[in-house]
Amino acid sequence: MSLYDQDLDKNAANFVPLSPVSFVERSAEVFGDLPAVVHGARRYSWARTHERSARLAAALRALGVARGSTVSVMLPNTPEMVEAHYAVPALNAVLNTLNTRLDAPLLAWQMNHCEAAVVITDREFAPVMGPALRLLRDEFGRTPVVIDVADSEYGGPGELLGSHEYEALLAAHAPLPRLDGPADEWDAIAISYTSGTTGDPKGVVTHHRGAYLNAVCNASTWTMPHFPVYLWTLPMFHCNGWCFPWTVAMLGGTHVCLRRVDAQAILQAMREHAVDHYCAAPIVHNLLISAPAEWRAGITQRVRGMVAGAAPPAAMIEGMAKIGFDITHVYGLTEVYGPASVAVKRDSWAGESLSEQTRLNGRQGVRYMLQQGMTVLDPETMAETPADGQTMGEIMFRGNIVMKGYLKNPASTARAFEGGWFHTGDLAVMEPDRYVKIKDRSKDIIISGGENISSLEVEDALYRHPAVLACAVVARPDPKWGETPVAYVETQVGSSVTAEELIEHCRGLLARYKLPREIRFEPIPKTSTGKIQKFQLRERAKGGAAFE
Repeated sequence: MSLYDQDLDKNAANFVPLSPVSFVERSAEVFGDLPAVVHGARRYSWARTHERSARLAAALRALGVARGSTVSVMLPNTPEMVEAHYAVPALNAVLNTLNTRLDAPLLAWQMNHCEAAVVITDREFAPVMGPALRLLRDEFGRTPVVIDVADSEYGGPGELLGSHEYEALLAAHAPLPRLDGPADEWDAIAISYTSGTTGDPKGVVTHHRGAYLNAVCNASTWTMPHFPVYLWTLPMFHCNGWCFPWTVAMLGGTHVCLRRVDAQAILQAMREHAVDHYCAAPIVHNLLISAPAEWRAGITQRVRGMVAGAAPPAAMIEGMAKIGFDITHVYGLTEVYGPASVAVKRDSWAGESLSEQTRLNGRQGVRYMLQQGMTVLDPETMAETPADGQTMGEIMFRGNIVMKGYLKNPASTARAFEGGWFHTGDLAVMEPDRYVKIKDRSKDIIISGGENISSLEVEDALYRHPAVLACAVVARPDPKWGETPVAYVETQVGSSVTAEELIEHCRGLLARYKLPREIRFEPIPKTSTGKIQKFQLRERAKGGAAFE
């Protein structure tokens, strides 16, 4: 025993488990009079938001929710979703935010897998949640307590499914005196399900310590000031809104809620509420670039956007710069709480051309400051690849901002953590300045005639055509080459372009063997966060004649 171990034990005065719930307590105590939530006609201060969250916590406790209980929520970006992020962790329970675009069988499967004890659901989603709850009962024998939310900003149809109504439940319970959080910071705070592109989705379990640290990293990465006005364009069900419900609480900021992602509604909210921060996938940023200039009229404040969810095309980064929005590019996965690395902008980049700035900002960058490690390793040998910008390996993370593991799936957890690193499945190179650049997902590399083709590189070339709004490139089986690239394209409103014109456009940007052999002008399947579902496109690509 060291001399510094003697009579210097942890105690309640010098050691407290880290939990983002503490941010809500602080803002209610210090900034209680300041705005916390804006939603239509509703306005809640931090004191009122704390009180509502504490009432929800009291109600859930009365329903039997405790440490290790799962509370599933099927909610859009509303005050109730914010409150769930504060109340459920305060009880040391586990929050399961359901994807609002899933079908009933998958919702039932997920609620059964995480053993949901309580379900909070918005009335708009009754048509899918009703069947999901019946399947949960009939196929899995599980009957959680259901709480209905009748949001003030939703005037459409939707039956009540549960035995409790949200506002009445809050009114019936005195608020807990404090939102305390866990006794152990390693306790689970949330379970989020991966997209399940092959087989059943995996339940990613995250902990209080990681959520706390990533919330801090978000603020530091963005150099966010106190009292930001944050617009919820990113669904809070996606990786718990990349931990931003807790980041905004930490800074005493304002949540501006938005039920639906729509370019005009986004820009209107930015103008009306002086929004200065928002997060979104590339497709949402593209919507803002394509919006009529008059929709942006009156937005005079500096607006800072964070982009992640897919590798952003250079045309998107360039387009945002042209309309005056400051974009920060971050990278991560559900397993690392959303973003866990950032393309940190250096002052010297400002002197570069716009195209070079775009290239530099388009990289996945370096690890968040409180993430212990991020590098590119050979997945077979676990040796680090040289920082030459050429040698490809797999991006791997380790540190406090990595999940606990996959629920009820020890084999997948063990594989994900082989060699003491979390394996992302993303293929990348390390550039000489040690910034990481993704080349592709391992499953998205196209191998044509023995040559590797990056689907991202082909997509980036397509995005540089002004008529292209969205595109995705996947492999199509080919009897001669093994695989060839096929591109799916959605065009800008009012624009037209032929397949031949796009091929010719790409010819000036890509080697001949990388050119898409076929262009298909079809709707591209996307998740609710805007991430393109390439697994569906790969199935589509198995049929049809090639464009020559």
